[in-house]
Amino acid sequence: MNNILLLGWLLTLELNLISANIYMHSPRGSNNRINENTATRKNNNRLFDSQNNARGGYNVGDDQATKSTNENQQYRMKFYQSGIKGDSNLRIQWTNQHGCGNDDPNDPMKLNCNLVLQFKCQDDTSNRAPKDSYTLRNGQLINSQDYTNQPKNENTAALLKRRNSNVHADRGLHETWEWYNACYNRERNKGLFTADQNLQKNNLGVDAAVATRQNPNKQRSGYECPEERDYYPYWHPTPWTDVAVLAHNSSICSYYKENSFNRRPYGECVEREGARRKSYSIANNPVACTEMEGEWVEYHSVLELATKYTTKRQCEGANRKQLTDRGIVYKWGKPYDVGKIVAHQSIEDACFVQPPPVDCKVAEWSRPNNLGDGLDGKPLHYTWKLPHFPSLKQKRCVFRLRYNISTDDYAPWSTDHSQNQVKQNNVVVKKSPVEQNPLVDIGANQALRLAINTAQFGRTFQDRSHVFFISPRPAEVADERKLINLNVRGKRGNIVQTYPAVEYDFVPKEMSIKDTDLVHIQWTGSNTHNNKAPGGDGQTGDAGEGTGGTDRHNLLELLDASQNFPRPIETASLYKSMNVVYNSINDKKYDTKNVAIQLASSGYYRCAKNADCGKYSIETKAALNPTIDGASPSYAGLITSFKKGTYHYVCTRNNNFTNRSQKGKLVVR
Repeated sequence: MNNILLLGWLLTLELNLISANIYMHSPRGSNNRINENTATRKNNNRLFDSQNNARGGYNVGDDQATKSTNENQQYRMKFYQSGIKGDSNLRIQWTNQHGCGNDDPNDPMKLNCNLVLQFKCQDDTSNRAPKDSYTLRNGQLINSQDYTNQPKNENTAALLKRRNSNVHADRGLHETWEWYNACYNRERNKGLFTADQNLQKNNLGVDAAVATRQNPNKQRSGYECPEERDYYPYWHPTPWTDVAVLAHNSSICSYYKENSFNRRPYGECVEREGARRKSYSIANNPVACTEMEGEWVEYHSVLELATKYTTKRQCEGANRKQLTDRGIVYKWGKPYDVGKIVAHQSIEDACFVQPPPVDCKVAEWSRPNNLGDGLDGKPLHYTWKLPHFPSLKQKRCVFRLRYNISTDDYAPWSTDHSQNQVKQNNVVVKKSPVEQNPLVDIGANQALRLAINTAQFGRTFQDRSHVFFISPRPAEVADERKLINLNVRGKRGNIVQTYPAVEYDFVPKEMSIKDTDLVHIQWTGSNTHNNKAPGGDGQTGDAGEGTGGTDRHNLLELLDASQNFPRPIETASLYKSMNVVYNSINDKKYDTKNVAIQLASSGYYRCAKNADCGKYSIETKAALNPTIDGASPSYAGLITSFKKGTYHYVCTRNNNFTNRSQKGKLVVR
């Protein structure tokens, strides 16, 4: 990902990158997987261009004990939003291949790196997978959405017909069809450094934003826009909301904060066909827009629309100090309303909730050439304070994580289009500062070749989550209470078979909280992590307990972290310390023993006795086998506080001494 400093509308300076990989482990990063039972994903371009190894990623969660056959049978993690007073914290966890967090010029492992964390949300609807170009969905098939190249002189009616024939309900969708179609038509930023790469034009003869130095052949990945993917901050409006930039040096944070779309409006050219707004334009700057008889419009990033405020006075009057102190700001202006763009409707001034400012801090240190943990031996992570949506509507969302490291082989902030290779009559008359696999003379009458791919010497890697929910807090969870999410990561297999994904563990593995804090226990897994051939450049197989290919989890107390036998429910202190304020099973208040049964069986049983929960009791329901195969791989869980103390817990199915450890520790102050 290239960091852009705009100088006018065409000239930009960029931070150049080299090869790296990134895999998100919590929430589960897909790496473009959906439900493959193979070790390698089957479609690298399903939703986005990850540039990662084909073996990484996790399948979508299942909501039942068998493989899902449609999107309604998939499990979507449900996280509860922050209150006006109380935070809701979600641990984002990942591994990046080539290190980060070291800006010491005298260190042999010096790195210039940046990680960009973003999300995209929209109002949830009852239809999980409609046949439209707008609604976020995982899909059930491995196929990408279709795209037919735009013919010349296409009117809006023909465009809509083309769109409707391209879009499928059973295929994944993150960005809209209109987003990619606009990218396909819009002229690319010609101020960028492209080295010696030959960027292809689109079928209309336009040097369009679908071709970049990293993607010179304009390969499509879902409906992602390659130019927006490869550069940050982007110079046009984007559907993604910034969460954080983890930079190699704190001195550049002011630049990211000032130029994040969360706070700075960006423009695009709006053309019309009669009274209807066109969803694209060739123009990428105000001058070209005027020449196209369009209107250059600056839009604002939107957390959500505030439709109940219909005037500027009402909108700005809603900014109470209690809200603004928490970063909840109502603003009047032109919101970047993706729904209206899809509907070809005009975007007028309106009231909206502005996203919080982007967080920027120095990235954690990690070792190069190693998909491992940080300097302290703990997984790389960022704690995301989930947003507060004043409408209290449930949102369906997806999370995106991008990663880069930069080279100092040439000036990263002052190399631009003026240094690009120039050819005349197929003869190079001006060289790029970097060339494909160059030969270098070291002064010993011996030429040596460097391994440089100029398409990858500046390179963006990313991973994305499957679709999840951010929901309003249950009535039982007070606004001021701090809420911490306790989840799981990993998939079936040993350390070699899962790599570059990871084996099972709790996230966070260790927690230190107050007795007033609430913990939301929840997990998800798949029934198709068989890890079959093809294995790519790794090992196939799914070593583990229970039915092959299946993820299962539970949670029982240990007396001590060094032990592997769980404490009997009757003598365990963990469950007795719990004050469950919300249970996803239903609104019934279950006693300590029954809550322990739910956690031990991953929700398969609700209680012990038929008199308490009927057909869901241990007395009545079919017996659950010892490796809990009959339970769902996903558990919506419960929200609870704990009494002061130190507690250890384990997953009995996956904890396998000398092979893998799935244990957790909770300290309550």
